[in-house]
Amino acid sequence: MTVKKMTTIAILSALAIVLNLVIYFPIVPAVSFLKYDPKDIIIVISGFIYGPLVSFIMSLLCSGLEILYRGGTILDILMNVISTCAFACTAAWIYKIKKNKIGAIVGLVCGIVATTGCMLLWNYIITPIYFEMPREAVVEMLLPGILPFNLIKSGLNAAIALFLYKPIVMILRTTNLVEQKETKEHLSIAFLIIGAFVAISLIILILVLKGVF
Repeated sequence: MTVKKMTTIAILSALAIVLNLVIYFPIVPAVSFLKYDPKDIIIVISGFIYGPLVSFIMSLLCSGLEILYRGGTILDILMNVISTCAFACTAAWIYKIKKNKIGAIVGLVCGIVATTGCMLLWNYIITPIYFEMPREAVVEMLLPGILPFNLIKSGLNAAIALFLYKPIVMILRTTNLVEQKETKEHLSIAFLIIGAFVAISLIILILVLKGVF
């Protein structure tokens, strides 16, 4: 790994951590202990540029640092890493195999599905231990709370990633932090519009769930 690549990854990781620090709130009232944060947007974009291994490294780094300013336990790190990797590593892996616009879309959709499925399983396993509550109580939260939370969170992050991928890559290229060959394929204006539409729709849904509308 070159010094330039390590520098770029460090900058992107710092951006992901800052976003995690300033944007952090519940989106589904039934599971208010689960909070939305946008760090996966930067992590999946980094995976599109450098591959799924970088997404994995960034997920470990960001989740580990998060407990320093927000508190938590090893279980918090575990759940964060599983959630982020299921989304970002899945999307980046598929995009690496099929490095074009369709590959990006398919990767992000598969990332949403993988995240939702994994977090249903791991919340069923870990949440009773973490909160010292009956497993039956967690089962009752799976469909009305945990399922929609992860669908909305990962769907919103995927949509925003579509919208921000090209601008972020252009900035990195302008500052010579990434090479042209590392970002051969760009998402078209149509996909930026799709990303913006989906993101706005999910934001409205969040506001509806929170009783704003």
